[in-house]
Amino acid sequence: SLRSLFAKENLGRMSEEQLNRYDRLINEPSNDWDIYYWATEAKPTPAEFDTDVMAMLREFAKNRNREQRLRQPDLEYLFEPPR
Repeated sequence: SLRSLFAKENLGRMSEEQLNRYDRLINEPSNDWDIYYWATEAKPTPAEFDTDVMAMLREFAKNRNREQRLRQPDLEYLFEPPR
């Protein structure tokens, strides 16, 4: 999913405050599709979630480098030491 690919690429370099905002973003909205629509700018992001982390997710969703994102990342990255 968009969020798991984003997490793999970004969680290791986020500040504690950003991690808290990301945690709130992925856990508070009741519908995962809302996050997808906000990230792809199909719907406006509500003010309470329109943070720097949401901006990062929107930028990631644009896939400017045209990376192939056909599968979920393996979860080993969760156990790697921070970069």
